[in-house]
Amino acid sequence: MCGNLLQSIKVDIKIPGFLVIDTPGHGVFVNLRRRGGSIADMAVLVIDILEGFEEITHECLEILKARRVPFVVAANKIDKIPGWIEGEFRPFVEAVKHQPPHVQKRLDELVYSIVAKFEELGFQADRYDRVRDFTRTVAVIPTSAKSGEGIPDLLLVLAGLSQRYMIKKLYVSDAPAKGVVLECRDVTGLGTVADVIIYDGVLKRDDTVVLGGVEGPIVTRIRGILMPKPMDEMRDPEDKFKSVDEVAAAAGVRIVAPGLGEAMAGGPIFSARSQADVEAAVRLVSEEISKIRVTTDVLGVVVKADTLGSLEALVSRLRELGVPVRIADVGKISKRDVIEATITRDKDPYRGVILAFNVDAYPDAREELESRGIPVFASNVIYRLMDDYLDWVKKRMDEEKRRTMASMVLPGKAQLLKGYVFRRSDPAIVGVEVLAGRLKSGYPIINSKGRRLGTIMQIQDQKKSISEAVAGQSVAISIRGDVIVGRHVDEGDYVYVDVPFEHAKALKEKFSDQLSKEELELLEEILKIKRAAGRT
Repeated sequence: MCGNLLQSIKVDIKIPGFLVIDTPGHGVFVNLRRRGGSIADMAVLVIDILEGFEEITHECLEILKARRVPFVVAANKIDKIPGWIEGEFRPFVEAVKHQPPHVQKRLDELVYSIVAKFEELGFQADRYDRVRDFTRTVAVIPTSAKSGEGIPDLLLVLAGLSQRYMIKKLYVSDAPAKGVVLECRDVTGLGTVADVIIYDGVLKRDDTVVLGGVEGPIVTRIRGILMPKPMDEMRDPEDKFKSVDEVAAAAGVRIVAPGLGEAMAGGPIFSARSQADVEAAVRLVSEEISKIRVTTDVLGVVVKADTLGSLEALVSRLRELGVPVRIADVGKISKRDVIEATITRDKDPYRGVILAFNVDAYPDAREELESRGIPVFASNVIYRLMDDYLDWVKKRMDEEKRRTMASMVLPGKAQLLKGYVFRRSDPAIVGVEVLAGRLKSGYPIINSKGRRLGTIMQIQDQKKSISEAVAGQSVAISIRGDVIVGRHVDEGDYVYVDVPFEHAKALKEKFSDQLSKEELELLEEILKIKRAAGRT
C-alpha cells in the first residue's frame, strides 16, 4: 500500500500519528481508522505524478475530509518523467536544477495539473517550495520512491508541520501498543502472519495481543516481530525482514503468532501485559467491531468487504445516501448472505442485492446466487460500487414507472375541428386537434361540462391507424358511446380524457416527475370539470 515511499521516510524518522496513503491501493480504508477517531493526525497522500487523480484518489480525499485529517501530497515517480536524470536521495530543489529544460517544463505541467485538480475540488494547493502558508495551502512535494529524490523535502515539510501543530503528540509512550491489522497471510516457514500498523505505544516480543477476528476477539501471544529492511515493502514476498525484540509507534511491522488465521483485516490490535489488560482489550475490540458489523432484521442491502476499514467506509456511505443495511460483514459472500438478500428482495426488490467490495463468493454461494437471481454489485472502488447500484435502482424504478403509467389513463385535451364531422353517432367520427397531453385508443372522454361521451375506439392520421396522438397532432377519432355530435358536443368544442380519480391521485403523488408542467395543469383542469359536474 505505502510501498517504498513509506520505508524511505520511516528509515530516517518516526513521527507518531503520521501515515502515508498510497492511492493505487485501497488500504486507506484500513488505515484511517482507530478507536475514537482517525489513526493519523497527519497524512501523506501519494499520487502518481504521471497518472494524476484516479478514482481511488477521490475516495482517499473524501475520507481525509470526513476524518478532518490534514495532509500533504507526494507527487511520486518523478523518475518516470522521460529524460529525468536520477540522483540518489537528492533534495528536490537540488535535483530539479540538474534536469534539462524540457524535463523541467514537463514537471511543471504535471505538478500544476495536480494543483488545478485540487483547486477544482475546493482545495488551495501549490508546489511546496512556493507555499507561504501551509495551514491554508496543500503542499505538493515531487518525489521518487525509487531514487529517494524529494524524500528529504517531504521529511522537512512533515517535521516542520509536526513541530508546529503536533508538538504535544511528538512523544513515544511505553504503554502497551495499539494498532490496526493491514492484512493476514500465510508465509512459508512462519505460518499465518499479520502485517500491522502500530500507531501508539510499544509492542514487545512475548506480549499478549488481542485483535479482531471473524468470530470474535482473538487472544494470542507474539512469537516474533519482523521489521522490513530499509527501502523494502513490508509485504514484499521475498525474505527482506529483520527480527526485533520491540518496536515503538509509529511503525509498520509483521507479527508472528498462533491463531491468526481468522484475524480480520482492518480490525484493531492491542497488546496486553496483564490479565486485566487482556480483559479490557477484549471489550474494546468487541465494541469497535460491533459498531461496524451489522446484523439486523431491516429490509436492506447485504454488504461484504475485504477489510473492516473498507466495510466501515461502505456502511457510512450507504447511510449518507439513506440506503438501509441488513447485513454488513467482512469476508466472502456466503450462502447465508444470499438467503438474507432473498428475504429482502421478496418485499423490496430494490434492496434485495449484495454489494461486494474486493471480495468473491464461496462456491455454494455462487450456485445460490444463480438459482435465486440475486443481483451482485462488485468493485474495488467504493464510489463506483455505489454508482453502479444507484444507477441500477434508478433504471429499475424508471422501468416500473413506465410500466405502471402504461396501464394508467393519462390526461389529454382536444378541440373538434370545424367542417370535419364525418359521422354524428354510433360511432361518432370527428376530426380533432390535440391541444395538450395525449389521446389513446380505449381512453374515455368527456365534454367541457363533465358529461361522459364515450370511449375512443380508433385514431387515424392520414388514413393510417395509430394507437396514440399527442399535443400538436390533428387526427380523426371514432367515439363509441352515448354521444351525438350537434347535441352533446359540437364543432369547436373541447373534449377531455376522463382520468379516473384514483389514477389522478397516483399521477400527482407518485408520477408527477414523469408529466410535463402542461400535463399537470391539464390534470387539474380535468379534475375541476369533474368536481363541478358532481363526479367525485
